[in-house]
Amino acid sequence: MSRRLVVEADGGSRGNPGPAGYGALVRDAVTGRVLAERAESVGRATNNVAEYGGLVAGLQAALDLDPQAEVEVRMDSKLVVEQMSGRWKVKHPDMQKLAREAQAIARQLGGVRYTWVPRAQNGAADALANSAMDGRPVRRDLAAEPTTVADDVQPAAPRAPAVTTVTHLLRHGRTEHTPERRYSGRNDLPLSATGRAEAAAAAERAGELGIEVVVASPLRRTRETAEVVAATLGLPVQLDDDLVELDFGELEGLTAEEARQRHPLAARRFLDDVTVAAPGGESITDVSARVGRARARVLREHTGRTVLVVSHVTPIKLLLAAGLDVPDEVVHRVFLEAASLSTVAWSTDGRSSVRLVNDTGHLR
Repeated sequence: MSRRLVVEADGGSRGNPGPAGYGALVRDAVTGRVLAERAESVGRATNNVAEYGGLVAGLQAALDLDPQAEVEVRMDSKLVVEQMSGRWKVKHPDMQKLAREAQAIARQLGGVRYTWVPRAQNGAADALANSAMDGRPVRRDLAAEPTTVADDVQPAAPRAPAVTTVTHLLRHGRTEHTPERRYSGRNDLPLSATGRAEAAAAAERAGELGIEVVVASPLRRTRETAEVVAATLGLPVQLDDDLVELDFGELEGLTAEEARQRHPLAARRFLDDVTVAAPGGESITDVSARVGRARARVLREHTGRTVLVVSHVTPIKLLLAAGLDVPDEVVHRVFLEAASLSTVAWSTDGRSSVRLVNDTGHLR
């Protein structure tokens, strides 16, 4: 019978893209013993590229141990698992290259299958990835090391308790574009009368949330919304250019139907692929990168505080995606009303949790 191995792999970036690293380990499928560990920085990259790096490193470690082994790869990235299983297409050039490397290694093994696991079950690989991002690469081949008995192990030094930063994400109130569902990106439209009433209602709700900091996009509709809320809270508004809405370029001001009529191919490609820019504008991936920078600043400058982030549909959806640790493609599956509230909590131990999405109870 062929030897059975389990590869656990993960990757991450602080910002998307940002400083990135991967972690991977190989276990004996029968005993659960860790046989090899790998962790390395990949420079500046996206989460997905880092995850593929972990997959390649884990498969190579398994191949080094036993080319005849049957391998089960376990990852919490549904994107990588589905792509490597052949059910989803690999579109990004960097990911295509890494996918080919992984496939080439897999062909040299006795067999490889891919399994998605919840993030909580992938903690060992996640810890290795964080070690890499902290500048501590790991390359250990424990199969060649003597087994350590429990009495020989010194207790680890206690870690500092994790600190949680809570971000309440408020979409701006309505403008004249909102009822007609028009692409509304870099324009400087003011709030409508309804939008101002929505901002006032959001301010009343915000007073119940213990908000200590207000950060907003500098575009007029978000700035006006933030100023109404901040005045109620007695706080200043900090503006962050990285929180502005996606630049829709030539689609600006159009409805989805008008966009399809005037730019049929460009509009379809923009909606089908997050890496494709709107004609004359930005892609969702572009926005994800700068929203990642804004998120990193908020978490660095306001650690442990409760922060209100006043922004737009796309940046808020991308913050929710980051909180869920899912690909940017999820933006097409989330709906956010004007002046809706969503909440994400971020811990200094690297974990995050989405607590609320598209709450409009304050508007009724």
